[in-house]
Amino acid sequence: MHPSVHAATKPDHPAYIMANSGEVVTYGQLNDRSNQVAQLLRENGLKRGDVIAIFMENNPRYFEICWGAQRAGLYFTCVSSRLTPDEVAYIVNDCGASVLFSSTEKAEVAAQIPALCEGLTHCYAVGGGVDGFTPYEDARNKQSTDPIADESNGTDMLYSSGTTGRPKGIKVALPEGPLDEAPALILLVQALYGFASDSIYLSPAPFYHAAPLRYCMSMMRVGGTIIAMENFDPEGALSLIEQHKVTHSQWVPTMFVKMLKLPEEVRTKYDVSSIQVAIHAAAPCPKPVKHQMIDWWGPVIYEYYAGTEGNGFCAINSEEWLANPGSVGKALLGEIHILDDEGEELPPGEAGTIYFGGGGEFTYHNDDEKTKESRNANGWSTLGDIGMVNEEGYLFLTDRKANMIISGGVNIYPQEAENLLITHPKVADVAVIGVPNEEFGEEVKAVVQLADAADKSDDTAAELIAFCLEHLSKIKCPRTVDFEDELPRHPTGKLYKRLIKDRYWGNKDSRIV
Repeated sequence: MHPSVHAATKPDHPAYIMANSGEVVTYGQLNDRSNQVAQLLRENGLKRGDVIAIFMENNPRYFEICWGAQRAGLYFTCVSSRLTPDEVAYIVNDCGASVLFSSTEKAEVAAQIPALCEGLTHCYAVGGGVDGFTPYEDARNKQSTDPIADESNGTDMLYSSGTTGRPKGIKVALPEGPLDEAPALILLVQALYGFASDSIYLSPAPFYHAAPLRYCMSMMRVGGTIIAMENFDPEGALSLIEQHKVTHSQWVPTMFVKMLKLPEEVRTKYDVSSIQVAIHAAAPCPKPVKHQMIDWWGPVIYEYYAGTEGNGFCAINSEEWLANPGSVGKALLGEIHILDDEGEELPPGEAGTIYFGGGGEFTYHNDDEKTKESRNANGWSTLGDIGMVNEEGYLFLTDRKANMIISGGVNIYPQEAENLLITHPKVADVAVIGVPNEEFGEEVKAVVQLADAADKSDDTAAELIAFCLEHLSKIKCPRTVDFEDELPRHPTGKLYKRLIKDRYWGNKDSRIV
């Protein structure tokens, strides 16, 4: 249950293949290079419990750095490659990293980081060529490929997406067991999804996000092969499935939408029959989109609901979902509790804040107040999501609490309108938000990215509003529609609604949201 084990038994087996370049990294190479990284980190003075930061795009060196930190007993903080210098510096400073790994591709931003981070003692650049950084490959290649003498388990410390305020680090205790001991996630994915040494796993998302990082590392734990996309491309993903006979994959709903909106002759020309398990998570999936994916790929679509915090985990397969459309499944880790605003537990069928009891423990790094706010008197923890459970124990998400619209005292959860509008043939992406209204406090607005910018018109706006009114109660429908060339969406699929809301709320002292 560790790449070092597979390096001994099948050193020439591909651990991962980069989709664009075709570069293959074998388990033997991954083991040697991660040992060299661990040796380098010890030479830099890092000891168990210390922190490194990784600010890179998807590239072939990413996982050897992660595994080097893992086997040196360190926390590794993977930072979004889309951030500005100040945003990167905030995370590097907050997590307490003393070593930063970046790359030539990120040179413009990376070169500004050391001056903003006094705690950094060493900076390395994959590919070299970054001012103030040591060429990574040169430093690595000077190190021994032998394991360090004091190997121990490290783990990731990742930061929330920061859709409201500054992102916060999510910290768990370092594992105490032997290096090759199977973490709980491994046992879970083996049981649910059949991860195995002959699996071929397509990863279309950025490595720095929790799910791609952890699931890729889980696949390397069991000795499978990852096909790693540098950037997501809908037709490219279908081509890779056919080319490599991919058995497992993980997606976000926006990727499904983009693949479904390919011309039919493009979608149908690729053989996707090798897919045994297609996992999706990270954002709610509109029911029509999921129905279409099951119709296209068969009952191989699996969904889970969990957070980077690891405080709970729900899962559902295609058959269960077809019997409970819209559900994210039953709890497999932690017990679900639905609470009202007074903290009282609600019966099945009533929506409230979702809490998990008895799940994984976590803290928000350097933020005792936020850690405390995430717990209730019973010690149950919440991610702030709204949902309900039915009599059979299936959880249904209603929305993120922060996205709730309050209009005339009525709570409106915009997910329903978003799920509907995304199915309209003219809509490529959509956000439904609350905007100021003098009479009602807020009113519902749709901000739409069109599939064809030429459709931008008052008539199209009216058409979209009428489309909503056909299917939803009037209170849930947008009163107005604005068009944007592109919505601010994270590569992992998460929509930065705060950035959209800011355009309408400006510097108002209060927001009824």
